[in-house]
Amino acid sequence: MTMRTRSLGTTGPQVSALGLGCMGMSGMYGEADRAESIATIHAALEAGVTLLDTGDFYGMGHNELLIAEALRTAPAALRQNALTSVKFGAHRGPDGEWLGYDARPAAVKTWAAYSLQRLGVDHIDVYRPARLDPNVPIEETVGAIAELVEQGYVRHIGLSEVGAETIRRAAATAPIADLQIEYALISRGPEREILPTLRELGISVTAYGVLSRGLISGHVTPGQGFAANDFRAHSPRFQGDNLQHNLTLVESLRKIAEQKGVSVAQIAIAWVLSRGEDIVPLVGARTRKRLGEALGALDVTLDAADLAAIEAAVPADAAAGERYAPAQMAMLDSER
Repeated sequence: MTMRTRSLGTTGPQVSALGLGCMGMSGMYGEADRAESIATIHAALEAGVTLLDTGDFYGMGHNELLIAEALRTAPAALRQNALTSVKFGAHRGPDGEWLGYDARPAAVKTWAAYSLQRLGVDHIDVYRPARLDPNVPIEETVGAIAELVEQGYVRHIGLSEVGAETIRRAAATAPIADLQIEYALISRGPEREILPTLRELGISVTAYGVLSRGLISGHVTPGQGFAANDFRAHSPRFQGDNLQHNLTLVESLRKIAEQKGVSVAQIAIAWVLSRGEDIVPLVGARTRKRLGEALGALDVTLDAADLAAIEAAVPADAAAGERYAPAQMAMLDSER
């Protein structure tokens, strides 16, 4: 397979059409196997995936150290092709509690220093605040990253989960390559105002949650339980009647997938790919098996009839439940 590429905005790098989101390799969805995680990163690089997405608070540095090990043990040619996308700024307690965000200029540079050390690299390819810090103007945060760009520690500036007004203010401060935001068949909020703003400004999307934490992967079953340290154990979309409703949508999608001879996950990823060349889906595969399935979405072509059938099966706003618990929803500038 020859990996297709897409550009992150008019100012950003060329990256693989699919990126690998590494968060789940550091415990956010329950325990993960370290050896299999590293093997999965290697397999992704071998398949032509170049974009590795992480956050300095994923496992409190665990994820960056994991990626560092994977890169260190990968063949040199593959290691050189890898691009790192890093989110920063989240405060968390020893028990994993979310305590807020810090995107002051001094904090920006401190977070970056730690990430560079943990990743074992001399620069970060795309650096972004994980959320808008309500106490710091976005101009100050972006300005601090721009200084890191000038100093060679960062290549490109990204944003995450911010709304149209914040995007415009950030773009007026420095060139922005992309916005990272949840975007999937059942998470289509960005279509209303955010996507048009990004396209006006020449900024791309790296879309996370394209399988809605596995909810629309076709692999979640009714009554399935999740460990207490699994995000899904607390996600409204995975609770009670919400889960039953959402899995009904998945079964409607499964019929379309079966008619095309592909999996539910592949049709869901292919739908995001079809939304535009300026959108790069991040797949959160934790195993080589799931990675292989996700990569198969690149071979799925959706024509007008397919897209109409998908829209009928899973209309916008069809999902039951918010994508985060209320406290976390309140932290999303993109939802205001």
